[in-house]
Amino acid sequence: MEEQKDKQDYKIHIAVENFGPIEKAEIDLRPLTIFVGESNTGKTYLASLIYALFRYFEGINQFPWSYHISPSIAFTYRRRNLPIDNQAELDQEIGETLEKLNRNNCPFRFSDLPDRIRLRLESKLNRSELITEELQRCLELESFANLIRLSGGLFNQLKVSLHVWEQKQKLWHFEMLHYGPSSNAEGSVNGDIILRSDVNPVPESPYDFDDLLSLLRKGRFNAPNTYYLPAARSGIINSQGLIVSSVIDRVAQIGYKNLPRISAFSGMTADFIKLIIEYGEKNKSLPEIEEIATVLEEEVLYGKIKVQRHGTTEHPQFYYHPRKAGIRLGMNSSSSMVSELAPLIMLLRGIVKPGDTLIIEEPEAHLHPRAQTKIAMTLARLVRAGVRVIITTHSDWLLEQIGNLVREGEVMKLDENYIEPPSTWLMEEDVGAWRFHTDKPVEEINFDLISGFEPHDYGEVAEELYNRSVDLRTLLMKKMGDNKVE
Repeated sequence: MEEQKDKQDYKIHIAVENFGPIEKAEIDLRPLTIFVGESNTGKTYLASLIYALFRYFEGINQFPWSYHISPSIAFTYRRRNLPIDNQAELDQEIGETLEKLNRNNCPFRFSDLPDRIRLRLESKLNRSELITEELQRCLELESFANLIRLSGGLFNQLKVSLHVWEQKQKLWHFEMLHYGPSSNAEGSVNGDIILRSDVNPVPESPYDFDDLLSLLRKGRFNAPNTYYLPAARSGIINSQGLIVSSVIDRVAQIGYKNLPRISAFSGMTADFIKLIIEYGEKNKSLPEIEEIATVLEEEVLYGKIKVQRHGTTEHPQFYYHPRKAGIRLGMNSSSSMVSELAPLIMLLRGIVKPGDTLIIEEPEAHLHPRAQTKIAMTLARLVRAGVRVIITTHSDWLLEQIGNLVREGEVMKLDENYIEPPSTWLMEEDVGAWRFHTDKPVEEINFDLISGFEPHDYGEVAEELYNRSVDLRTLLMKKMGDNKVE
């Protein structure tokens, strides 16, 4: 059986209380995470929270920091009002740390770092104002207090927690409480986390702080990216030229710094627009992701999505080239299916890479049921390529196909002679589905061999429709019979 590429073994547990419409939710993110439920029950709120957390921590990783903040650590370490007389003490501290890094058969742990470096690295876990600002940006809130769920006319206490595990070892955690106008955050990193297990020679004296950071960065630091495809993506890609032109005209008239606050996009939508504006022909994707985009074009779009940019300052133009038609169509002249899937093709072709997280609101929007089943296979291919995927959906067709892909994977477990499908199978542990309710805690939908991941209310709606159709058909037949008697 083919192994999933770049599979991440981190267990990410997110819990919230009184968060927007959500009374309570506890979610374990899987390679494919699905949010289902009625409208206005909090699916987008929780997806937005995940996006904000992933952006704040620069991708949920083994550590709550990344390569990008290292220079600020160095600056703080050198210049934090330390007397000149302490320079020798600093040199000695760095030297002792580098010697620990160079010990044979002795892993270097987080607790082996100097105290002031550890405190600096953990400081990001104790800055509630920064994560609240990011959440306000993502959800376009005037006040973070507006996010607290109301109950009985009183403000409840909003809680957000994030715990990251690797196998059975807890790596780090972050918790935030918000009540009324105040909030506080706290978190910590497990001191037993191994930063470096491989041993390479350290620089000779004199020791330098940059040498220490360089050695640590060669360990297990990386910064995966997170992308959000909002529900309004098709409208945005159809009107992105108008959006860009309007912004440019307004800035030219009054200047960027004097631009007054107007009705703004949510942070996720603004980030998506920025991706579109900055997208260029030179964007290149990895072969395994490029193949997923190509299959999606061939099996669903029956054509190609291409981008052109005329000059360095003009925004890119997206075109649809129907198969064998010999023409190209702008997004406004293409079907809603094309404009819906074009942004996904764009992300797969030159932006998303293994290890990244892709959040998609309603990937089934504007698609025929058969195309929805193909999108489910696209999501499975992304999981197999090492991309974490989170979706919100109302589609029974999508859920049924995901259930079939899990059944396919389970068959492969039991039958070594089963012919493996091309990178579309899923394992039960790859998929997590959660149902959102009104005024009830979010609940996990466990996979069932018969019903798959189908929520109970889907069956109830189907039964209501069937019973109503039977009643109406019976009534019609009776009336038609009465008319014949007359």
